[in-house]
Amino acid sequence: MKIVIVGNGMYVSGRGTDGFGTILPAVLEYIRDGGTVTEVHIVGTNSEHSLVAAAKAEELMRQTGVFVKLNVYPDKAEKDTNAYIKVLDKISGPACAIVSVPDHLHFQITRDCFKSGLHTLVVKPLTPTVKEANDLIDLAEKMNLYGAVEFHKRWDKQNLMLRDVFKNGKLGDPLYTWIEYSQRKSIPSEIFKTWVEKSNILQYLGVHYIDIIRFVTRAVPVRVMAIGQKNWLKSQGLEVHDALQCMVEWKMPNSTLFNQTLLNSWVDPETTSAVSDQKLKFIGTKGRYETDQKERGISLVVDGENLGTPNPDFCQPYGTTDNHSQWQGYGIESIVTFLKDANDIISGRQTPNNLEDKRPTFKEAVISTAVIEAAGKSLEDSGNWKPVEGLL
Repeated sequence: MKIVIVGNGMYVSGRGTDGFGTILPAVLEYIRDGGTVTEVHIVGTNSEHSLVAAAKAEELMRQTGVFVKLNVYPDKAEKDTNAYIKVLDKISGPACAIVSVPDHLHFQITRDCFKSGLHTLVVKPLTPTVKEANDLIDLAEKMNLYGAVEFHKRWDKQNLMLRDVFKNGKLGDPLYTWIEYSQRKSIPSEIFKTWVEKSNILQYLGVHYIDIIRFVTRAVPVRVMAIGQKNWLKSQGLEVHDALQCMVEWKMPNSTLFNQTLLNSWVDPETTSAVSDQKLKFIGTKGRYETDQKERGISLVVDGENLGTPNPDFCQPYGTTDNHSQWQGYGIESIVTFLKDANDIISGRQTPNNLEDKRPTFKEAVISTAVIEAAGKSLEDSGNWKPVEGLL
């Protein structure tokens, strides 16, 4: 199977950081685990960035001891926003795609991957609008293709435990859930600066926990309200919210209602001990579940560096006895699961329809998209409640 990765930035290769991202490590772990990959194609729009991603990939292969034929595009001294189209046009044989680009490009690029016959994984959110999401769902069904969103928090053991406790009835009927999720200032002001004004912190980050509430409860969102503040980022010349506060009313299958409160920001100090600060509370009629997904029991402080609180569960390399590194974590599991599913569909051992209700498919992801779209309308209307629309 060939893999086309559209995007070559931080999440793909670790470009702009000291690390290697998540997507490339996951691809190599899939190969280590016996997955057959003949070629990996990494496509960006800028040859300079492509060369950096290629160097990252070569070093990662050396460290892991897992190697694969790698091609990057564009490979000449040029910028080419249509480089991915040229790659899709020449891909033949069994293949799948992973799309990791700015939010507003998800629809067009995913549609082009589908039209090329590729099962496709998209980083969150699926799309900014319900119409775009439903168009992709229709196209996938028409072409019998599999589409999934990389909602890796569905593989986080802390969220899996919440799901089990809830399904077992220990929490009773849900009453409310509270989520706080924030990231460092450098994310919007440096790493995503060129496109951040076309997104917001709820769409980029909070959407994870909208999906988690769906995953845990199987509830459907009814209405949404959101307010926000533009202070620090606006002072940096970026017309985007520092923070958003959003409330979502959900309806359970038995028609009872509960509330979700999301507090999201991306102006944490660079000295904070982790890139992401995330906490969750889930309160029901019989009990409560609380989890701190930043403080996972590890602190690290060394000369010349700030205190760190590493997350050993998301995407982390661990040394092996043969002096290589092996990547583990729920970020890795999420992508490896897609690659296995895509290969099983290509091989005839699985079907896209059979994966509904088992994976974060496009039909699942349209629910979180509907919430972020309604939140955007609420922001434009002084925080008034807006109905969640467009769900089938």
